[in-house]
Amino acid sequence: MKTKNNRKTLSPLRYLSPSRWFGTDIAVDLGTSNIVVYVKNRGVVINEPAVIAVDERLNRVVAVGKEAKAMLGRSPRNVRTYHPVSYGVIADYDATEYLLRHYLRKVTGNYMLSKPRVIVSVPSGVTNVERRAVMEAVLQAGARKIVVMEEPLAAAIGAGLDIADSNGSMVVDLGGGTTNVAILSLSGVVISESLRIGSHTFDEAIIRYLEKNKSVTVGYRTAEELKMLIGTAIADGRNFMADVRGRSTETGLPVEADVDSQEIRTALEEPLDSIVHAVVSILEKTPPELAADIADHGIVLTGGGALLDGFDRLIARATGMAAYLCDTPLLSVANGAGKALAEMDRLKDSYYES
Repeated sequence: MKTKNNRKTLSPLRYLSPSRWFGTDIAVDLGTSNIVVYVKNRGVVINEPAVIAVDERLNRVVAVGKEAKAMLGRSPRNVRTYHPVSYGVIADYDATEYLLRHYLRKVTGNYMLSKPRVIVSVPSGVTNVERRAVMEAVLQAGARKIVVMEEPLAAAIGAGLDIADSNGSMVVDLGGGTTNVAILSLSGVVISESLRIGSHTFDEAIIRYLEKNKSVTVGYRTAEELKMLIGTAIADGRNFMADVRGRSTETGLPVEADVDSQEIRTALEEPLDSIVHAVVSILEKTPPELAADIADHGIVLTGGGALLDGFDRLIARATGMAAYLCDTPLLSVANGAGKALAEMDRLKDSYYES
């Protein structure tokens, strides 16, 4: 502390919380659609679109998160707006590192004597190269230590399942770029499968359907809005209509078209069938005792894609078992990874660390 003209001048470090002096524990769900950050003793503090906008002429980032997502399909030619994570793995290393550093600094601030320990989730079945890319990006973004955990395990913990129990549990985590299907028991993954199918795949399917059947070209934002507004996974007699505006594939001019929910269901049929097939396939490979446990307790659905109307009923019909959405499907992976920070010893066989 210094004095000047009888006035005290304090170092900015004086005002920092202990976590910024000595580092803290942070969990990151680095998804295709969103990045969710959980801080120990605080819970989820960031939930933003995993989108970045780069001025390629100046080689400079101009926006991230919500601001960047608002630019999708509307940015000038020199600005590229995109998701640096695709199908659950890093597609653009530098952009991913920038995104991680941006949000880690928002959490920790600029004054920190010790870097944070970070646990990050990855899809089941990623390659060693893909896993190492995530670890390196997080370390370069400012982490002291990095722990990598499989998404279905984190999702199950976040959904409130007791994964330490010997009884079997089943989780279907439908994220933005991947769907992870897993059987869990005794704090580990017994059997799993990861599909490169997610809610972004649904958006792409809607875009293709409209181009082929309505002669209308729309962007990802419009496709996502249609999916959320009138999208459904099953035919149940209900049918809702929506107006869609886009560009005519025939004239190139602005055009409007009517779309109903059953048309959206038709558009989503192929990716949904692939997910159902994976769920049934995993159940067929599950040991009998664990399969009996799942039949008793049902299948837990997590991830933003699982919010699609009727998805729970689709899975229930295909398996003959109860299927239910967890309370916080969008946050379950981050919440679960955050809770796992306090149980590293018990879960030591279920993660990789630097």
